[in-house]
Formats: sequence, structure tokens, C-alpha cells
Amino acid sequence: MSSNSTDSDRWPAPPLRLRAWGLLTAAGAVACAATVAGFLGRFSWFLDLFSHFRVQYLAGLSAVGALLLLLRRRAAAAVMFAFAGVNLAIVLPMYVGGGGAPPGAGRTARALLLNVNTQDGDPGRVLAVIAEADPDLIVLEEISTEWVEALAGITNARPHVCIAPRGDNFGIGLFSRFPLDSAEVEYAGGAGVPTIVARVRTPSGPVTVIATHPLPPGGAAYSHLRNDQLAKLPDLVPPAGPVLLLGDLNTTPWNRHFRLLLRRTGLRDSARGRGVQPTWPAGSPLLAIPLDHCLHSADIAILDRRVGGDVGSDHLPVIVDFAILPAPPGDRAIPDGNGISKDRG
Repeated sequence: MSSNSTDSDRWPAPPLRLRAWGLLTAAGAVACAATVAGFLGRFSWFLDLFSHFRVQYLAGLSAVGALLLLLRRRAAAAVMFAFAGVNLAIVLPMYVGGGGAPPGAGRTARALLLNVNTQDGDPGRVLAVIAEADPDLIVLEEISTEWVEALAGITNARPHVCIAPRGDNFGIGLFSRFPLDSAEVEYAGGAGVPTIVARVRTPSGPVTVIATHPLPPGGAAYSHLRNDQLAKLPDLVPPAGPVLLLGDLNTTPWNRHFRLLLRRTGLRDSARGRGVQPTWPAGSPLLAIPLDHCLHSADIAILDRRVGGDVGSDHLPVIVDFAILPAPPGDRAIPDGNGISKDRG
């Protein structure tokens, strides 16, 4: 052997097909591990973060599986498709259910939810989307005193207001075309951030509107405080009567704390049957996840739900058309804090 030979002479590069198989397998293995990690959130705040990206895992694993089939790596492809199926089973229920207004539904009303982004949002674009949507109820999050002044025009058509502006990212406000029979600023959990609970007198009857914004789970402490607030929100839900809960909950429908919130309140996800409607981050559609939610009691029918366009925030607005249903005999039953149904009628 010549003394001038190199390592590349002794060890030729692997064929392109073999290198592609290795890269695809590695990428798929990461997505498989993330799929499993998403089920382990009860053990770690960090593992809990993996529960939010089920759509991305589904798309990535499906693509990797298809490419591995082309490379005739059938066993590896089968593993990828199996893990894709796990994520599909979690995401698919978002596309099942929903529907139009049942007979007897009251007059349609419209609610708009938007996290405006305290520091970097654009009041002009926010006003434009509000003017276009013309909602009866508006919940704005991350509003400061400056934002309240910049958006003063929305109170012309919605003079019934409850606001708690702040200099950080947790100011909140409710603006209503309909009168408020009551409105209080509450503090659910230990984070010390405001939640608005208001009884709104709509033409079809009263509805309790709860507007809230838990902390983002960016670390163990913030994650604990978010979970604490989600766990305390059921205490603010009245035992009977129509309820709308709107907010950037900083969690997705696939997270266990979101599911516990539904179970403990008896509320329903307005997105159910209408598909995944991601709202954050607004400028990164491949990474976008649904963080902004409208939950409702069984005596409210959701007629339409959609995500609005870019308003200059890192969140997109959620627009919901709803109607109050006629009250059945007796009060609605809701689960208690242990998830056990009780008749409070």
C-alpha cells in the first residue's frame, strides 16, 4: 500500500442509499422518542412540552415512513407508520363531531379572542381585524395601559368593559356589546395573574364569560404555576348556566392538564370537529400549535370557529360564533374536582 494513501482510500464512502437510510432512520427515531416523551409529562415539565407537537410528529413520521418504503426498508418503515398511527389517534378526534345549530338555538353571537403581544403587537392591525369580524364579545390578552388607550375605539360599539391592564404580559380585558350584570377580577392559582369572570346579559339569556391567561410552561416554576392555574379554574365555573371560557391557556388539546380541565369543569372544546386550528407562533406555520382556546358548556352551541389572519402578534385571533340553547328541565350536571359527576339541580 502506498504511503500516500488516505483514510478515504481505505474506507470508501457508503452508498448514497445507505446514507439516506441512516439519516431517515435517525430522524424517525427522534420523532418516535418525542412521541413517547409526550405521554410522560407527569414526571417532568420538560417531557410535558413534547405533548404539544402531535401534528408535527404525525406529519414527520408519515413522511419518513414513506421514504423508507421507497428505499425498501420495510421493517423500519413499519415502525415509523406505527408511531405515526399513535399520533393520528390523538389528533383525529379534533376532526370528529361539531355541527350546526340544533333546533331552538337562540340568536347567534360572536366572540373574538386575541393575545395582542404587549411589546411587539400592532394596535392598528388589531383594530382592523376587530372591525372586520365585528364581534359582540372581545377578550384581549397581554394588554397594558398603553394598549387600552390605543384600542379605545372598540368601546364605541362595546361600552361594557372589565379590564385589568398590566405592564407585563398578563394584562387582560373583556369588551362587550351586551350589558354586564357582574364582572370581577379573580386570581386563580399562585401566579398572581388576573382572570375575569363576568355575567353577560345577551339577547338570548345570560352567559358567564371567563377570560384567563396562565403562564407559559418555560421552566419548572412557570410550568407548575400554569398547571396550578388550570387546576383552580374549575372553582370559577358556575354549577349551572351557559359558560364560555376563553384564553391563551399555554397548552394544547393533547396535554393532560388541558384534558383534566375539561373533565373537571364539564366544558367542551369548541375546536372539536373543526380540526386543528393552530394559533402560535403566527409566523412559523410548520411549528404552529393551538394554544388559544374557547371552551363552552353543553348549553351553548358552536356554530362556527375559525382562526383569523396575522395581526402583528405572535398569536392569531380565534373567532367563535355561538348560540345559547333553551334550558332543559333542571340544571346541568358538571363533574366535581375528582371528575365524578354530580347533579347540582
